[in-house]
Amino acid sequence: MTTPHHADTPETPDEQPHVTIPCRDNPAVGVRLCDARDAGRDAVHHAVEARAPGLAARLDEVVAWTWGGDGLAAFLERLAAEYRGWDGERSWETDDGDLAVSVFRSGGLVGLTWTLRPWRRAAGGWSASVTTWVEAGEQMAGLAADVRHFLASGANKSVAR
Repeated sequence: MTTPHHADTPETPDEQPHVTIPCRDNPAVGVRLCDARDAGRDAVHHAVEARAPGLAARLDEVVAWTWGGDGLAAFLERLAAEYRGWDGERSWETDDGDLAVSVFRSGGLVGLTWTLRPWRRAAGGWSASVTTWVEAGEQMAGLAADVRHFLASGANKSVAR
């Protein structure tokens, strides 16, 4: 279940728009999309946080393009539309590869493996992955809608420079 924050309520630092994707089977595992802001030229920058027992990772400056149909929200929408299943694994990643999502199915559940890997080409880079499980169909469609709403909230929010 995702927990979006809607723009019609006042924001405190802890209540800024975000999407939390908890793991259905282990509440200690999850992913959080947060800190969205308009980056100009049809782009939104945001952060992704991953957590699991013994792991806390944050990836800043993830770039989400707001044009075209190949972003994360569109990817999740396609998965929701195919709730009856598919063969093999599906995957999506940002243009620079800093964030990747691999998807596989097991029964009526969808496993989303979120991989954060900043500075992929730099020496001393790191990567972290967590897998969250969501129900196919309505829960996946809700996640896709929440991600789309989150990115739209960032497209309307500029950061003072």
